[in-house]
Amino acid sequence: MKIINQKPTAVPPDLPEANLNGGTPMPRFQKKPQVFLETYGCQMNEYDSELVRTILKKENYEFVPKEQEADIVMLNTCAIREHAHRKVYGRVHAIRHARNGKPVMIGILGCMATNLRQELFQDRSLKIDFIAGPDSYKRLPALIDEAVVDGKKSFDVTLSEFETYADVYPSRKEGVNAWIAVMRGCNNFCTFCVVPYTRGRERSRPVTNVVEEVKRLADDGFKQVTLLGQNVNSYRHEEDDFASLLEEVSKVKGIERIRFTSPHPKDFPDRLIDVVAQNPKVCNQIHLPLQSGNDRVLEMMDRTYTRQEFMGLVDNMRKRVSNLVLSTDVIVGFPTETEEEFEDTLSLIRQVEFDSAFTFKYSQRKGTIASKKYPDDVLEETKTERIMRLNDIQKEITYQKNRAHIGETHTILLEPATHTKSKNEMVGRTDGNKLVIVTTPAASTHKVGDMVQVRITDATPHALKSDMLL
Repeated sequence: MKIINQKPTAVPPDLPEANLNGGTPMPRFQKKPQVFLETYGCQMNEYDSELVRTILKKENYEFVPKEQEADIVMLNTCAIREHAHRKVYGRVHAIRHARNGKPVMIGILGCMATNLRQELFQDRSLKIDFIAGPDSYKRLPALIDEAVVDGKKSFDVTLSEFETYADVYPSRKEGVNAWIAVMRGCNNFCTFCVVPYTRGRERSRPVTNVVEEVKRLADDGFKQVTLLGQNVNSYRHEEDDFASLLEEVSKVKGIERIRFTSPHPKDFPDRLIDVVAQNPKVCNQIHLPLQSGNDRVLEMMDRTYTRQEFMGLVDNMRKRVSNLVLSTDVIVGFPTETEEEFEDTLSLIRQVEFDSAFTFKYSQRKGTIASKKYPDDVLEETKTERIMRLNDIQKEITYQKNRAHIGETHTILLEPATHTKSKNEMVGRTDGNKLVIVTTPAASTHKVGDMVQVRITDATPHALKSDMLL
């Protein structure tokens, strides 16, 4: 596979600090500032929100569960899809309207803050007070203070070559799984993706630092960790690669399962696949983003692999990892994609038989290579028709894959029951990350965080079912 190294374009010039709201400072807080934080997008954004909570709590900010109670509302945003932008714009207007003229500070964090900061500040109807990019969260207290004291628009969207937040222990909610960002940024520059421009270049945390965080998580009662990165398997710190990191994390007592997302097909050497196959704590589920099954489209996307190379990797994984569960990402309607090229994607989906797939209609993002080189010329109705066909095929594959588990015994990790409303049901996930809904007897003493064995008795396209705790 070829690997193309590119450098990100220069960060656009900063905006002036002029207050577009008319120069009226916010009232100084008479008590601990009350903060409401809302998160959009991926697991990395969830993790970043946990970092923000820690940073602001150290400065005596207090987080509240309801937006109406807050002095400051912060939206941690995503820039991957256009609908996310529309949702955030609508949310800001709704917050302002609900306050009925009462003062509230609104800050935009995350990828959208970096990618669209000029539009956010220049839209006078939004009245955004401060903006912080993914590498600037440590400056949030200062940015808020500037907005409060001076009534100015404050912002910092600098992309750092070094910031990993390795010295910040995230404020997490209780649960069984904890996200851990082991590296930040991305060097791949897939033509459709805005991440290198909103999160900067790749940099990784030391293995010892990650392991220390995992030990604290185990002490806090977490049973599973999910290692995060925009291209997580490109992790490298000095002589340590991602396989080394997985092995060291697996040595932490109390951690039962290790997952990781999201990897790139170009960074799967045999040694890494063998760690997945042989280490009992590393789950046998791999998310392997495809994006397209056509070579011309893959080249336009700059994915650095061909259809044949992707299939070869899948075959290698399945030979080495028993009971491997594969999931993927697919984009339909990339610029100039023809019907025949889309059929290539469908044929690969049928051939590989992924256990599940996240599917997306191509959405042009400002600043990406694709937005500059390729017109978004596939009709919206064509994209919709294609994604519906793809989803129908994948739904049937997933259903048959799930039904194949009927009669099998699996160990599941019980988690909070957000997928069922019945008091007689609990939920957990298999090693392959498949959701299991378990009907439990009234006298059951099992609780969230327990590892239990179940016999699979039924299946749907969305979950496995069991009425037999073993």
